[in-house]
Amino acid sequence: MNVIEGIKTISFDGDGTLWDFKKVMRHSLQHVLKELKKTDPQTAIQLDIDKMIEIRNRVAKKLRGKITNLEEVRLEAFKQTLKDVGRPNDKLASYLNQVYLKHRFEDIELFNDVLPALETLREKYTLGLLSNGNSYPERCGLEGIFQFIVFSQDYGVEKPDPKIFRLALKKSGCSEQEFLHVGDSLENDIMGAVNAGIKCVWVNRQRMKNTLGFKIEYETDSLLKLLEILE
Repeated sequence: MNVIEGIKTISFDGDGTLWDFKKVMRHSLQHVLKELKKTDPQTAIQLDIDKMIEIRNRVAKKLRGKITNLEEVRLEAFKQTLKDVGRPNDKLASYLNQVYLKHRFEDIELFNDVLPALETLREKYTLGLLSNGNSYPERCGLEGIFQFIVFSQDYGVEKPDPKIFRLALKKSGCSEQEFLHVGDSLENDIMGAVNAGIKCVWVNRQRMKNTLGFKIEYETDSLLKLLEILE
């Protein structure tokens, strides 16, 4: 196994790398539907989780470049959801957003390898969170782990844009050669890091096929194996 040398700082993606975002998102939307059945059953019967996800993605695409705060995007998505089923109600949308966010953050479950790996790595390396999401470490059991945080919503630029990786580099205070990014998305994390000229590790928990068209030098299905790659 090839070993990565000279690394001082490691940035981690959040959603999909440290926790299962799709699982917690669907779980949170299930709670939203449950509340909606209590408050407005006529609306609830017209919706399901997949439909709410589709509307949210449509709203996010429409608002790209206009609204960067993801909690505001989610609120606008709930407003649009109620409009789409002919039941516009901004007050109800705000309540549903509160229900969603409560479970979205409180019910996050870290992958089993995350805490053991991060606790060990932070003894030797500066660790950072570099994410297009909005899960603050203190909301998901990772308080005190990261020395710096870069969220796309705070800077108006998203992975895979090299600019956001350079922001992380600046915050870390190290050179490109001393920086490593770890993430699960081939497009956002791996291509983004490659285009920014920094080393990266693909976290491929599901053993998916590499569709990038070039060999990825470092790949792992567990963060614990980072300890071997970095020895």
